[in-house]
Amino acid sequence: MVQLDSVNVLTRSHYLPAFSRLGSYRREHLEDLAWGAKPSLFEYWGHEASLMPLALQPLMRWRMARAREGETWTGLARFGRERSDFITAVRRRIETEGPLTGGDFASGPRVAGWWNWSDGKRALEWLFWAGEVTTRTRRGFERVYDLTERVIPKAILDLPTPTEAEAHRALLRMASRALGVATAGDLRDYYRLPARGMAERLAELVEAGDLVPAKVEGWRQPAYLHPDAGRPRRSPAAALLSPFDNLIWRRERAERLFGVRIRLEIYTPSHRREHGYYVLPFLLGDAIVARVDLKADRKAGRLRVLAAHVEPDAAVEATCEALAARLSDMARWLSLGDVVVSDNGGLAASLSRCLTGA
Repeated sequence: MVQLDSVNVLTRSHYLPAFSRLGSYRREHLEDLAWGAKPSLFEYWGHEASLMPLALQPLMRWRMARAREGETWTGLARFGRERSDFITAVRRRIETEGPLTGGDFASGPRVAGWWNWSDGKRALEWLFWAGEVTTRTRRGFERVYDLTERVIPKAILDLPTPTEAEAHRALLRMASRALGVATAGDLRDYYRLPARGMAERLAELVEAGDLVPAKVEGWRQPAYLHPDAGRPRRSPAAALLSPFDNLIWRRERAERLFGVRIRLEIYTPSHRREHGYYVLPFLLGDAIVARVDLKADRKAGRLRVLAAHVEPDAAVEATCEALAARLSDMARWLSLGDVVVSDNGGLAASLSRCLTGA
């Protein structure tokens, strides 16, 4: 699962996890998988708005059913109850006219706090949450909606719908495989599963041998280990992590794993930011050793490091050498030229020297 986000100060978030794990790749490949002629991914509410393999669509139908029953965001659920005729008309228009965007329904009052959504956009989002429409493609970052049966392959739609308990067990198994070792809260958070019934689902998975109870030194809560989780002697990672990367999106777990406090500061007033606006933690080996506030200056053709901070226990020289190499890789991947480091942060001077070879 890859989380989607609209912020484009560097590159959109969903492109970054593959770069972190694979290095330079063609972003068009991900676009083809998600929105090409024969997609293998679909968009829905996973962790947040996410891209997921088509095979997961049946496992999300419980959430779609809950949405149809009014269990979405409070305001959207109320809109669904009060404006059902309008929502039906919006669906009928897509059925008749084909794929449409929120802009095609940009009429009616816009509500503060709802991303300035019009009534038409809210109707589309209700239909999206209920599984009646989905994303056909995107124009820039604007979602183009179409009827689900015209986007999701019939072979997927014809798959049987699991019970809610079956779907939750399957999603917990996937979360466990993705996380390796995790608390109950970590596992539930991965697909944003409801708290009710989770203790029973976890007990059922333990009894079936799909989860192994474990203890992790320093963790207050009991943990669960995936039975196939690897236990390497060392980690070769040297990765710049998106603020929305799966590894760190549950901040509490990231702090338990790495001993660092990670917060998204996009919505923090600039004078109160500690590390910057769009900050990528740098994972080296099995430790987060630095953080860089990055911006793609497309007009100048440069990757700008607006701030560079080193973690207290990190080795500065090893950190800046590895980080400089990764930033150079990222600049090439984004078709940018030089990496330019501002003077902000305790690692800035060393990082600049590593980049220039001075």
